[in-house]
Amino acid sequence: MDTGLDYAEIRDAVARICAGYPGAYWRDLEKDAAYPTAFVQALTDSGFLAALIPEEYGGAGLPLRAAAVILETIHASGASASACHAQMYIMGTLLRHGSDAQKTRYLPEIAAGSLRLQAFGVTEPSTGSDTTRLKTRAVRQGDRYVVTGQKVWTSRALQSDLMLLLARTTPIDEVKRKSEGLSVFLVDLTAAAGAGLEIKPLPAMINHNTTEVFMDGLELPLDALVGEEGQGFRYILDGMNAERILLSGEAVGDARYFLRRATEYAKEREVFGRPIGQNQGIAFPLAQALAQTEAADLMARKAAALFDIGEACGPEANMAKLLTSEAAWAAAEACFQAFGGFAFAREYDIERKWRETRLFRTAPISTNMVLAYLAQHVLGLPRSY
Repeated sequence: MDTGLDYAEIRDAVARICAGYPGAYWRDLEKDAAYPTAFVQALTDSGFLAALIPEEYGGAGLPLRAAAVILETIHASGASASACHAQMYIMGTLLRHGSDAQKTRYLPEIAAGSLRLQAFGVTEPSTGSDTTRLKTRAVRQGDRYVVTGQKVWTSRALQSDLMLLLARTTPIDEVKRKSEGLSVFLVDLTAAAGAGLEIKPLPAMINHNTTEVFMDGLELPLDALVGEEGQGFRYILDGMNAERILLSGEAVGDARYFLRRATEYAKEREVFGRPIGQNQGIAFPLAQALAQTEAADLMARKAAALFDIGEACGPEANMAKLLTSEAAWAAAEACFQAFGGFAFAREYDIERKWRETRLFRTAPISTNMVLAYLAQHVLGLPRSY
């Protein structure tokens, strides 16, 4: 189906890279919960992971829409960008709020791939989405900050050189608004390992290389602080629209993957003397998922267009995340049903992608949290929490 795709050259180039990493590659990684080092290196060598880094720092300086296309294409091919997508949106906090010294020091190496910034230490076991009440503390003591706390679901911390960390620098009972007093730090994980920081793998149903991070007396230099002390929550929010738009691209890619696989199978698979795609029970859910996908894609494009011209796009970014995640799940379910029992067979890759796609309805923000945001901030209804 011709969907009027943009950035055709980028799509073709990314698809060629992904062709070298078929389903068997990803299935083998799952056996040992291994990291796709070769795949990430290929994307790095091609320059695609540096798409959003300005040219003056060695990147491509492309708009957010182009980056979303890269991630969409990866997922549409059957691969997964989860191993490296965070580098795209975490980098934005450093780019927008970091000092000139920090940007000059880190961005060229991140663009070249000699440094990995892929870990984002925000979520905690006891606070979850209630970010302003996180318990990790960073206390200034002379020429350093001393950090104590715990993070959970910090993906790729074991495969990163740097971690962006959100910690409270002013106790919550000493600030006027609970969103104040939070600060962002850039943590050198190599230097911190064994010196007040411990990282433990957190096995999950999908191979996202996620971890728990424990900090007990971790000492950070003053120049690890990104931006102003106490303004970290605003910095994190500033990057969330980009994150949601980028992951919307991944969800659209997954939806297209499932639709392609299911359609091909439904044309070829014959039961009772005819192709199963002739049955409305198979055809209609796929057609419905197609319509959802195309509509969701339009919202994702709108959100990216607003972001790229510097306009406010909170509602659109959240609606894109909501609609694309639901479209991807609808396509996943329709594909699973079309394949029947074979969907459970690992060699077909349907169950792997089905498991991965379910995540979009939960993270990085759940469907219910998006609905709460839209109800309050767009419809003007009373705050529900």
